[in-house]
Amino acid sequence: MKISELDTKTQTELESAVLRKLIAHLDQRKDVQNIDLMNLAGFCRNCLSKWLVAAAEEKNIALEYEDARERIYGMPYEEWKNKHQKPATPEQLAEFDKKKI
Repeated sequence: MKISELDTKTQTELESAVLRKLIAHLDQRKDVQNIDLMNLAGFCRNCLSKWLVAAAEEKNIALEYEDARERIYGMPYEEWKNKHQKPATPEQLAEFDKKKI
């Protein structure tokens, strides 16, 4: 069966399951820094949080950004940052800057 052959509700349920799996995977990989994700894939945990807020806005739901971040990070952002975020290396920052051009 092709995904396009599924009804919209089933497609949405599958996509939702994939997002939950991605969030769980990122939670297991706290060693992967946001700058690594940005440099390799062009998005990070903060992007996912922003996309969640944007999706809510499309449904006329005023979801708070910090609440969305907590859903993605599994804890308040400041707590995650203090526990898991390392300073970006000069090499990581250079790669990030290079991709912004």
